[in-house]
Amino acid sequence: MLESLPLPSPHVSRLTDASDASTDVLIVGISGKPQDSATLTRLNEAGEGWIDRLRKRGAISCKRGKVNKLVPANNDGPPVVLLIGTGDDTRSNRVDAFEIAAIAIRSITNNSLDQVDIALGECFDPSTHDAIVAGALCACENLAIYQSDPSAHVPAAIRFSGISQEAIERGKIIGHAINQTRRLVNEPAGVIYPETFAAQASKVAEASELSIEVWDETKLEAENCRAILAVGAGSARPPRIVILRHQGGGDEAPIAIVGKGVTFDSGGLSIKPSDGMVDMKCDMAGAATVLGVMQAVAQLGVKRNVIGVCGLAENMISGTSYKLGDVIKTRSGKTIEILNTDAEGRVVLADTLDVTRENAPASIVDLATLTGACMVALGMEVAGLMTNDQPLCDAVSQAAKTEGEPVWQLPMFDLYDEKVKSKVADIKNVGEGRWGGAITAAKFLENFVGDTPWVHIDIAGPAFVDSPKPHRDAGATGVMVRTLVNWIESQA
Repeated sequence: MLESLPLPSPHVSRLTDASDASTDVLIVGISGKPQDSATLTRLNEAGEGWIDRLRKRGAISCKRGKVNKLVPANNDGPPVVLLIGTGDDTRSNRVDAFEIAAIAIRSITNNSLDQVDIALGECFDPSTHDAIVAGALCACENLAIYQSDPSAHVPAAIRFSGISQEAIERGKIIGHAINQTRRLVNEPAGVIYPETFAAQASKVAEASELSIEVWDETKLEAENCRAILAVGAGSARPPRIVILRHQGGGDEAPIAIVGKGVTFDSGGLSIKPSDGMVDMKCDMAGAATVLGVMQAVAQLGVKRNVIGVCGLAENMISGTSYKLGDVIKTRSGKTIEILNTDAEGRVVLADTLDVTRENAPASIVDLATLTGACMVALGMEVAGLMTNDQPLCDAVSQAAKTEGEPVWQLPMFDLYDEKVKSKVADIKNVGEGRWGGAITAAKFLENFVGDTPWVHIDIAGPAFVDSPKPHRDAGATGVMVRTLVNWIESQA
């Protein structure tokens, strides 16, 4: 069994004085406004105006995210000061708070550091301070989790000045939840498969005081979950459904979040080419997001009932694989004609959504790396939203806007219903070729939510990326963790 590097867990604490010499690096924000933060003013005065002199020479940039590494001019302060540009007007912007803190930390992880102090709290409104902490922690996680000599180093300790203890605790919870999601997605399919995902979910549940049920193949058979069993039939590793519960709201109907968890997708008999299969360990990002959100909701003590349901299967090829032309009777009783075994995520979700409905939720949000068509429509950085309830979709969209995770709503006109009707079964698992593929996939899923208010989020583009950005590494992004936590809390 491979053993990856441990999840980053620097000691995080609150700092009163951000200008002493006990740290290895002090991170300070610098804006284009005339008024400097108190920490920046103290550093400038201690160095007899050294920052002012560098500004006049044009040696310091205040541009958003621009890193200026400096050695201070006096001997009594921090050995290294990192000035990072915050732009002109970012005080109440949670996106900038998160990303600027992350950029700063990522710029120094090439060195092994014992202590890093962050004095960005003075540059942002208190309502964004948790995002500073979360961003700094997320910057510590990266794609290279199996390097024997890691090129990136996690600081042993990070201290934050100008930020309340409450904001620090909240930021830690959000940051760790995002990193948990990213790590699960980045792990190879030989490490994370339905059984081991369920085992990791059990560990998270125990640590976060969530209740958990794990349905193995025997339970799935007893529950007539023929759709998820069909997708997993070609694999030596049988499917699982994981049900997590946070009971924070008494007797009310729960909010439900549902995730597609195809731990590896070969395409089945409709096999993918090698290039299309390389990153298919990421096809369980929806389920990983559900686990991260449930971890955060429980640790934050959100005053709502929340249920998280993960449908887990491995889509492989063998003599027992499900086949084109098969008709599957789902748990709900609806029948599906299989016309493409690579359109398997929606088949997994058919049973998973029906299990969720049985818990009588007030609303359902599902997440899935579902279609390449959504990437064609919206690109790699925007998630697609599809819904049967506009107010619910608007609330999720607003949370995404607040947290800076771009989404765009696609139409769900009735005319698309015809495109998933089958001649031999109730519905078929693909629409009309390439046309409207993200929407016809959502229309397929709509058959399994009934009248429950529901939003489908297609995260195929933003969940896993090939190239790094200044604020995060390539690989898994943890997209939608912040959005869904924000949305769930707004319902409390």
